[in-house]
Amino acid sequence: MTVPMIFGMIMLMTFSLVDTYFVSLLGTDQLAAISFTFPVTFTVISLNIGLGIGTSAVIGKFLGSGETSHAKAIASGSIMLSVLLVSVLCLFGYWMIQPVFTAMGASQQLLGYIHDYMSVWFLSGVFLAIPMVGNSILRAAGDTKTPSIIMATGGGINALLDPILIFGMGPIPAFGIQGAAIATCIAWAVCAVWILYLLAVQRNLIESRLLGFEDFKQAARGVLSIGLPAAGANMLTPIAGAILTAIVASYGAEAVAAWGVGSRLESMASILVLALSMSLPPFISQNFGANKFERIIDSYKLSLKFVMAWQLFMFAVLAITAPWVAAIFAKEQEVSEYIQLFLFIVPLGYGLQGIIILTNSSLNAMHKPMGALVLSIVRLFVCYVPFAYVGSTMFGLLGLFWGCVIANFVTAALSYYWFMKEVNQQKTIYEQNHASSVININKKATNE
Repeated sequence: MTVPMIFGMIMLMTFSLVDTYFVSLLGTDQLAAISFTFPVTFTVISLNIGLGIGTSAVIGKFLGSGETSHAKAIASGSIMLSVLLVSVLCLFGYWMIQPVFTAMGASQQLLGYIHDYMSVWFLSGVFLAIPMVGNSILRAAGDTKTPSIIMATGGGINALLDPILIFGMGPIPAFGIQGAAIATCIAWAVCAVWILYLLAVQRNLIESRLLGFEDFKQAARGVLSIGLPAAGANMLTPIAGAILTAIVASYGAEAVAAWGVGSRLESMASILVLALSMSLPPFISQNFGANKFERIIDSYKLSLKFVMAWQLFMFAVLAITAPWVAAIFAKEQEVSEYIQLFLFIVPLGYGLQGIIILTNSSLNAMHKPMGALVLSIVRLFVCYVPFAYVGSTMFGLLGLFWGCVIANFVTAALSYYWFMKEVNQQKTIYEQNHASSVININKKATNE
């Protein structure tokens, strides 16, 4: 299930880096401006991820327990819900562009570029809601190939349109940094139409109509019970990212530009983790519904071992290629040096971060969203931000980067302990209930 997701994520993240590359050609200010937007855009994306997690967990458990009658209504309701909630969030975000980015430390010069980009991107955020939740429906049914194709196609359209809309071509004017947002909007609009046709017509996985209020309310309740805590947990990441971006901004636009490049490279380096975080939850949800706890434990441990080995390899690759990578994205020497410093330190914690991500997604799959939410709060606001801030005050950017690594180590150990405790508790409860049922059946048979 993970292999198709890896290829889809590779294509998507590669085109995301292409996006950053073309913007970097406009100058350091534009690169710094788009770097400021990452925490805000990821807030919208996190809401979509959370709703997708809720959708996948509910549908997956129904499929595992053999209850398929409600899956179609839940799928339809989840898409309607995502469009509604994301539209409200994007509208609010548009109104708050200036105060939010000013609070993050963006200069007046950068605010103009940020407004040009975000005023269009918020529209694409609404279109993104449909394919993200739609892909979760497909993954819950065991299909990870089609979502990968859709993600790759969206990324491909975005990368193809980037140079045309950013720099202009023929009758098409140069939109500058806004062109990158327009390309994203068009790409996800195409994917939204595609996934709706696929789900409603070809696969018959959703209703080809809008649900009535009562049906919508019932479907939304099940998705939100897991989706809201999951979305909250995911939305904490960009909030913490915004705080760290504000800390990095105190070192100048060059540091913010390097931080933005490093963040994009982090996403690229974490492709396997992100792919596993999408394929592992449906597997766990279905086995949870079937009460097969040993399979849950085996799949979880195997995933962690593989992620740690793979991310250690990725750290070596990034550390060795750091000078060449920095040369691609940086025109100024100071930016290049900051990028190299980032790549020599921060990727060391990517495997540990992978443990945290997979544990959170696994807790959601087992219908324990509050545990995932608490774990995210501890990771970001008890460990990640405080450790990075203390490191920054003592040793500058070097200390900030090492603080991120140490925070991941502490939280990874806690994550593993937490998940194993939850699984064993659920296993004990099931065994006790099963034993009680057997005793009751035997008593009934004896009485008869």
